[in-house]
Amino acid sequence: MINVRAPTTSSNPRVRLENVSRRQFLRSAAAVTAFAVAAEISGLEPALAYETGGAQMPHGTVNDPHVFVSIDSSGIVSITAHRSEMGTGIRTSLPMVVADELEADWSKVRIVQALADEPRYGNQDTDGSRSMRHFLQPMRQVGAAMRQMLESAAAKQWAVPLSEVQASNHEVLHRPTGRKLTYGELAKAAMDLPTPQLEALKFKPDNAFRYMGHGNVPIYDLFDITVGKAQYGYDVRLPGMTYAVIARPPVVGGKLRSFDAMEALKVPGVVKVLELKVSWAPPAAFSPLGGIAVVATNTWAAIKGREALKVDWEDGENGAYDSAAYRQQMAEAANKPGRVERTQGDFDKAFAGASKVVSAEYYVPHLAQASMEPLVATATIRNGECEVWAPLQYPFGAREAFAKLLELPIDKVKVNVTLLGGGFGRKCQSDFAQEAVLLSKALDGAPVKLAWTREDDLHHAFYHTVTYSRLDAGVDSSGKVIAWRHRSVAPTLFANFKPDPKREQAIELGLGLADVALDIPNVRVETGEAAAMTRIGWFRSVNNIPHAFAVQSFIGEIAEALGKDPKDVLLEIIGPPRKLELDKLGLTDPLWNYGDPYSTYPVDTGRLANVVNLAASRANWGRSLPKGSGLGIAAHRSFLSYVATVVEVGVDSQGKLAIPRVETAIDCGFAVNPERIRSQIEGAAVMGLSNFIGEISFKNGRAEQGNFDNYPVARIDNAPTNVRVHIVPNGSDVPAGGVGEPGVPPFLPALCNAIFAATGKRIRSLPAGDQLRV
Repeated sequence: MINVRAPTTSSNPRVRLENVSRRQFLRSAAAVTAFAVAAEISGLEPALAYETGGAQMPHGTVNDPHVFVSIDSSGIVSITAHRSEMGTGIRTSLPMVVADELEADWSKVRIVQALADEPRYGNQDTDGSRSMRHFLQPMRQVGAAMRQMLESAAAKQWAVPLSEVQASNHEVLHRPTGRKLTYGELAKAAMDLPTPQLEALKFKPDNAFRYMGHGNVPIYDLFDITVGKAQYGYDVRLPGMTYAVIARPPVVGGKLRSFDAMEALKVPGVVKVLELKVSWAPPAAFSPLGGIAVVATNTWAAIKGREALKVDWEDGENGAYDSAAYRQQMAEAANKPGRVERTQGDFDKAFAGASKVVSAEYYVPHLAQASMEPLVATATIRNGECEVWAPLQYPFGAREAFAKLLELPIDKVKVNVTLLGGGFGRKCQSDFAQEAVLLSKALDGAPVKLAWTREDDLHHAFYHTVTYSRLDAGVDSSGKVIAWRHRSVAPTLFANFKPDPKREQAIELGLGLADVALDIPNVRVETGEAAAMTRIGWFRSVNNIPHAFAVQSFIGEIAEALGKDPKDVLLEIIGPPRKLELDKLGLTDPLWNYGDPYSTYPVDTGRLANVVNLAASRANWGRSLPKGSGLGIAAHRSFLSYVATVVEVGVDSQGKLAIPRVETAIDCGFAVNPERIRSQIEGAAVMGLSNFIGEISFKNGRAEQGNFDNYPVARIDNAPTNVRVHIVPNGSDVPAGGVGEPGVPPFLPALCNAIFAATGKRIRSLPAGDQLRV
């Protein structure tokens, strides 16, 4: 049961998720008294909005006052978390920032989850590794403002100068006399004071931080998660709720010809079978696929009822999608000139005059996010208002979609954000929650939980794009790389939003393709055409994965051709410390730079080289290893952070792979929560291995994989044994970069480079199951 511990109108959005009874739910809704502190959130740099076919996904500045803090008379400080928690720890880390500037005792802090309300809280689209980098400073502002209001209230009560009082550890002290007032005693008076202006705020120096930079704050929900009390999407229960699953078209864009529900209605527990009609036509953005819904008294009955359905589908134009044939088409495109996206010097002349030529082609298939909690949403409509509970990465975008579907004013739609059992980009899309809303409408507003099975999840995902790359390098007589060409072919996720451009777009080019640091005089980057034959979406690290795999594997191949150490060649290609000058890169489109200003976040080759040297040093690069073992290295800048990874592997005579050790160095600017950073990098190694062995392939337009038996993910018996994370220390004056995604891209090429070092076998095509048993 979801318990709302405070009224949740637009003037009081404090929400806490608990497993309680319906009676407690009703009683507690009016039981809490507190005050709210408004603080102006400003100072964020403008960010490029995603093009969505006329709509805009807000990724910009936040300038409106937002309610983030409340304190009750007992001194309990409630801090609102406005971003979605899916394992990154952001629901802990951002409130931790507030608490540090507020001088709050963490044991007296309570975290409450915000409703979907961007006009109030600012951007709630939890993706792009930008929660901390975009909201670190605003959350510091919130905490500093509250601290100064408490100090002002104390000074006024004591009739002493403000300079004589100081907040410390949940109290305000009058230094000359030693008098103290608790935060609870000051709460009411503090609220009566105006919020300090931004320029009047006084921030704590780094050496005064109690939480930031220390890694001493555990995940807020850890105990509840451990004992099963935490509320995920599947845990929502409402009185009178029914359960539903949907039989969707097996091919994207397919249509229903006919269906027979007679046998399904005979299944015990099935109460209704109905068609979920949608107008699906590309570009369809994040619309549901439609299909036949089976409604029952429990999920198992709904699943068995769906199995009993007789459905005839019309596949449509994507019914011919075949992964093998499509790969061949991509290879052909990569082996002929494409659209030039970056050009420096004269590649053709330098390449023609090279003493040695190195060429290679790389392939990364479709991947599915496969979060451990499949998609789920609960919806109800009553008295002209809709309420939804769901694990959403972009709850406000979902709220807008629900209002549009129901033709309701947005203030008549309420979206409660549960914990996410993994997201990885899939839960940015709200198609699954829209299905629940449409079903509730079809059931006259009755509460209904719409559940996806694992097969639904893998068959109807927004897949990570498939990518084919060809790279060519020319080397002069002294062994220096003088020419570099990278041709990349991949369908674009922007086909969701506009007529299919059939090639990577500006944002995707800035994900490790056109923005790569190369100390090479003659460079050309090209893209080829590839139509989107299925739904393409966000996946943790997005296009950085195939781009880094190709670039960093290719650097290893250059080192092999030259008989040089791979680390040395990598550092040579990165070049001396400098900031890349964008006007000298010959970019066709402006560099997206993850939506942030290049003046704040330039491509800094010194930082990239530094993490290479740090990871190599920690791995004792160059040490002697037994036969069948090897080290591989790779480095990549993504989401405005710099990561280098060294992977150690062992491969036995039967081809079985072991990964005893991984050393990763990350420079993410100011490391606000080191414990969470380490956890994210450790997880990136596990996901990187999953990317190594997984594939979603298509035959007759249908995804061939449906569960973990044929879409394997890393398990405890083959996961990296020892992942060590080394964080480059930076003060708060160094802007924070992303953390959730940057650890993933270098892992794959480092792993494959290590396998080559151990076996002499070069892996250029994934998954590696047919090349190396894992």
